[in-house]
Amino acid sequence: MLWHAIAPSRRYTKASHDVVRHPRLCSDAKVLILYVQGLPDGCTDLALSEHARKLGIRGRAFQRAKEQLVLCGFVHERRVCGERGRWSTQQLFANVPLAEAEVVAVWCDAGVGGGVSGGVVSSPSARFPTVGQPGSRTVGHQLPVDEERAKNTSHPPTEAPETEADLVPRSPEAVEAEGVLLSLRHASAQLRLGVPQARSLVAQAVEWLRRGVSGGEMRRVLSSNLPQGGVRSAVGFLRHRLELMMPEPLPAAPGIEPEAGSQFSPPLPPAPLLPPPPAAPRYVAPLVTCAGPGTEHVFRAMAEETECSDCRQAAAWARWAEHRIADLGGDADDWQAQAQAQAQEQLGGWRGRLAAATAAAAARQAEGPKADADVPVPGGEQVAAGHGHE
Repeated sequence: MLWHAIAPSRRYTKASHDVVRHPRLCSDAKVLILYVQGLPDGCTDLALSEHARKLGIRGRAFQRAKEQLVLCGFVHERRVCGERGRWSTQQLFANVPLAEAEVVAVWCDAGVGGGVSGGVVSSPSARFPTVGQPGSRTVGHQLPVDEERAKNTSHPPTEAPETEADLVPRSPEAVEAEGVLLSLRHASAQLRLGVPQARSLVAQAVEWLRRGVSGGEMRRVLSSNLPQGGVRSAVGFLRHRLELMMPEPLPAAPGIEPEAGSQFSPPLPPAPLLPPPPAAPRYVAPLVTCAGPGTEHVFRAMAEETECSDCRQAAAWARWAEHRIADLGGDADDWQAQAQAQAQEQLGGWRGRLAAATAAAAARQAEGPKADADVPVPGGEQVAAGHGHE
């Protein structure tokens, strides 16, 4: 690396090597030290963030540089209270790290932030009140319970006494229906209901439960397919949907009649558990003797067939070949005889082996013993058939 430097003769700032080569300071922090150190005396009334903004150091970069300067002792801050009770933040910037005792001495020498004298903070009782003069204490102006107002009150209103309707025990269905209506706020914020509003809809919701609809299904029906323009009144929208989408009532059980004047159908008894129906036996097609050519064989007919699939396929190919030969001007009868003979020769599988064994047995039986053969006679003499020797 080549090094070439010219010392400036004016408008320069002396920087310590300890600052330039500080291992815990980033480049932005070092630039701030050099920039603030070179400021003239009349430009030190601005905050450190204003100087950083002029250098283009903003946001997270400035916060990081300031944290490093505070941690290494180059920047010190404190909050002081002014004469009119206004708090302000004072900053001390140094080009060398300062300890806490050195910072207090600098504050005292500068004479700023009255309240610090020789490093000892004065007692709060030695100062006048921050705002106004002390006055007498006001006591006993709390309004009675019956004269409470909705405005200008610092205490909560007196709770209303419980009514007779709140003391009446409710059915489990009513409690479940009220819980479902109050839980609609979790599905959509537009369906938020208060407790009085939810209780005004409990009767319709209970009717849903008595007609066989579960709580989860009712919650899904009420909270799905909301209007695109939004719900203006949650209680009105839910009352309309509960009435419009009311499910059909369950059929009444025999021997049970609803009470006179009751709008709800009585609950049905649980259905008895019946055994499952027996499984139908599996259909097995019967065995049928194939009517095709060749040795006798059987197959399972699924739709009243008379020939097996192999014979039907062979017959289809024979018909196609017959028409093909007729179109070409050949003799179909000779070709059909040759095709049947070739099919018998190429017949494979157990049917081919059975046909071959049957043909071999028939050939041996047709040969039989040779009647004209010479019969050997004991003693070395041979007697021809039909001839004798004396």
